[in-house]
Amino acid sequence: MAGTQNPAGGIEEGTMKQLIRVVALVAALAQTSPPRTHAQVYPSRPITINVPYAAGGPLDVMVRVVADGLRAALGQAIVIENVAGAGGSLGVGRAARAAPDGYTISAGNWSTHVANGAVYALPYDLRSDFEAVSLLPYEANVIIARKDFPAGTLAELIAWLKRNPDKASAGTSGIGGPSYMAAAFFQMRTGTRFALVPYRGAGPALLDLVAGQVDIMSTGPAIALPHIRDGSVKVFAVTAKDRLAAAPDIPTTDEAGLPGFYFSAWAGLWVPKGTPRGIVDRLDGAVRDALADPTIRRRLAVLAIEVPPPEQLGPKTLGAFHKTEIDKWWPIIKAAGIKGE
Repeated sequence: MAGTQNPAGGIEEGTMKQLIRVVALVAALAQTSPPRTHAQVYPSRPITINVPYAAGGPLDVMVRVVADGLRAALGQAIVIENVAGAGGSLGVGRAARAAPDGYTISAGNWSTHVANGAVYALPYDLRSDFEAVSLLPYEANVIIARKDFPAGTLAELIAWLKRNPDKASAGTSGIGGPSYMAAAFFQMRTGTRFALVPYRGAGPALLDLVAGQVDIMSTGPAIALPHIRDGSVKVFAVTAKDRLAAAPDIPTTDEAGLPGFYFSAWAGLWVPKGTPRGIVDRLDGAVRDALADPTIRRRLAVLAIEVPPPEQLGPKTLGAFHKTEIDKWWPIIKAAGIKGE
């Protein structure tokens, strides 16, 4: 019978030919098929987003909302890691040293990824140690004060500060942080002087403002609006050309007596240099999906956070915008003499 051993213990000729054909087929498949490796489709495990401020600040609040959309788009858990200190430069430094595998993302803003390069001697290069992923939603600031501060309007605040130089204190998110830079530019524009008190993020600074430990602050509406609405702080203006859709009763700086004073803290996502292009593109697509989600957009709108149009998203757009912002602001910040501790 074909395919059986003969009495001498050998293999019949027909069976041998079949075996040879099988071996040849396996060898051919091995040569033409891509080699199997242990690489897995990205992402195959949780992703960490590094937020370089204490929990509860404007960037932290916004990133947590966007992260909910990213979880759905990527099918993986998103872990938020808050690493505060030195105006956000400590957290950004940790992200710069992470493996370029797409599992550590650096969330930052104008202060951490632009201003800090002019304020601190950084152990990393903001221009060359990161790959841009996407612009994130951004927000203007609101100028607020403790609820019993002796001024009712922005014009009255400026007049009071001029009459009382060095008598007030402003809570800030740390030297180089968004609220610090906004307050510093406010002083330069108005000719006022007051103490800039650095915290490890805008969240802790705002809590001290509510408690009356500091007098004034410029910060994002995402964290300020709840306190404005419950009357635990007073608000003077929003630092933008237009009023906030989520809080239309707050006047703009143009309307309140400080025309042209605009300050908006744009934000973005970066990954370490050397991250594969396919991973960057995957993250870009996930951000687009997250920001197109109606639920995410509604949650951001309630916080008065504006979502950029699709054409402003993406690695190329953020990369070019980032470079332009560095070229624009570094000379201004250095000329102002703002230095980190």
